Amino acid sequence: MSEETLIAPIGVLAFRHASVLAGRCARISSRNLDAVIMSVMLPVMLLLMFVYLFGGALNTGGRYLTYVIPGVLLLCAGFGAATTAVTVSQDMTSGIMDRLRSMNVSAPAFLSGHVAASVARNAMATVCVSAVAVAIGFRTSSGAAQLLLAIGVLAAYVVAISWLAAAAGLLAKTPESANGFTFLFMFLPYASSAFVPISTMPTWMQGFARNQPVTPLVETMRGLLVGTPVGNAPVRGALWCVGLLIVSVAGSGVLFRRRTR
Repeated sequence: MSEETLIAPIGVLAFRHASVLAGRCARISSRNLDAVIMSVMLPVMLLLMFVYLFGGALNTGGRYLTYVIPGVLLLCAGFGAATTAVTVSQDMTSGIMDRLRSMNVSAPAFLSGHVAASVARNAMATVCVSAVAVAIGFRTSSGAAQLLLAIGVLAAYVVAISWLAAAAGLLAKTPESANGFTFLFMFLPYASSAFVPISTMPTWMQGFARNQPVTPLVETMRGLLVGTPVGNAPVRGALWCVGLLIVSVAGSGVLFRRRTR
């Protein structure tokens, strides 16, 4: 047992390790400018593409810009998750893991650093997308409490999908395959009510679109931001986030022990 462990409680050490590793991941992200630019600019370009190229042909019962904003914000989380999976996989295949193991850094601390950096990247992307949306005419009638709740819903999804991406990074043997695993995260918003009403989809796809995690989260955020009916979407969205988080944290712990033994 190290001298540091004898002095500080285990919980304090885990938090300290996670904070240091989060700073490390943030510095790595800042040096990888092309990945940062893509994670920010790609959602912005998709927003502009959907609004100005497809929006005129889609009937959603109102302004398409208002309809599509929640989906684009959730789409940002998918791009951020892809980066998380790749960076976790890179760490697992580099010499840094030997150094961290010699310092008795736990799996939760190691992965929490990557998740914290993912949340920071997604926050930056969300601010940029929101600023562009406001610049091209998006307005919300929500009060401060509803806006905070919408931010909370988005943050819950970002944390859950970031942990899922971390588990994918542990499962993948190479950074390239880790990037391939995250395709599912980026695909889910398209097969939901994020960009078109589910009723316009083929019958065989509607069941999947209604019963996957992104749809209730989109409906909840849309209700909070523009006042549309939400039904039981908040409950279903919360259950999806909690379920994904539990499975991802537990699974990542098992995968980390297998990869490092």
